[in-house]
Amino acid sequence: MPDYREKLWPNAWAFLVTALVIPASILVLVPISLFAGIITAAVLYGGCLLLLVLAAPVVRVQNGELIAGPATISTGLLGEATTFVKTEATQERGPRLDARAWLLIRGWIDPVVRVPIVDATDPAPYWIISSRHPTELAAAINASRTANVG
Repeated sequence: MPDYREKLWPNAWAFLVTALVIPASILVLVPISLFAGIITAAVLYGGCLLLLVLAAPVVRVQNGELIAGPATISTGLLGEATTFVKTEATQERGPRLDARAWLLIRGWIDPVVRVPIVDATDPAPYWIISSRHPTELAAAINASRTANVG
């Protein structure tokens, strides 16, 4: 069975933007105590970093299953996965998006993979999954799907 694993880590700018809690918390607390402001800033920034790291979902194709964050589906219930980048990815996440679709998208990752669901009982027509390696993810899904069906 083909295996694929990717953790959707935030980009460096997400960590940089999060650093704005440092001057903000110091500014709020400096009238009370500069030391309290610095300690609070360090704690808040550390908490933000921890949340960014812990909230990064994992996308995995393993043992005939596609696992995207908290969701799992058998690859035998999937259609052919297709990749979208740049303008096409924006269209898939926006104007062409079906409101019933299941999404695992991250704003800091442009490419997406669209995976149709062929199970008639599933209310979601397809999944949209962000991936930094969309070609490899789609290939792993399609290979696992073929192996799982045949």
